[in-house]
Amino acid sequence: MPSADPAPRSSPTAERATLSRRFAGFVLDWVLAALVTFLLLPYDLVLEPGEQPPVVLGVPESSWAVLGIFVVLNVVLVSLTGSTLGHRLLGLQVWQVRRWPFPVQVLVRSVLAGLVVPAVVTVGGRGLHDLAAGTRTVRVRRSG
Repeated sequence: MPSADPAPRSSPTAERATLSRRFAGFVLDWVLAALVTFLLLPYDLVLEPGEQPPVVLGVPESSWAVLGIFVVLNVVLVSLTGSTLGHRLLGLQVWQVRRWPFPVQVLVRSVLAGLVVPAVVTVGGRGLHDLAAGTRTVRVRRSG
C-alpha cells in the first residue's frame, strides 16, 4: 500500500549572486524592455532617412521610453514574483533585508538599477541599488 505522506518538497538554498550573473540578468531585462518599447511605440522605425529623432535632455525619446518600460517591468515583476524575466532565467531572486513595504523597496531598487552605475558598484557583494532599497539579490537553488 502506498504511503500517505506526500513526497518531501525541496527547499530553496541561497547564495550571493555574482556580479557577472546580475549583469547578465540586467542585459536580458534591458533587451526585453527595448523589445516591448519598440513593439508598442515604434519610435525610430518610422523616421525617414536622415531625419533626427526627437530628443529630451539631449537623449532620444526612445531611450527614455526604454528606461521607463524597464523600470515598470522591474517593479511589477519583482513585486509579484521576486524576480524579473532575466533574473528567473539565471536563477536569481530579490529578497528583503530591511522590513519596508516590498513594492516601495522594489521601486527604489528599480529606479536606481535603471541608472546602471548603482547596480554595477558593489559593497560586500551587494549593488548600491540593493543597499539603498534594503534588498539583496541571491542565486536560488533547489535542494533535494
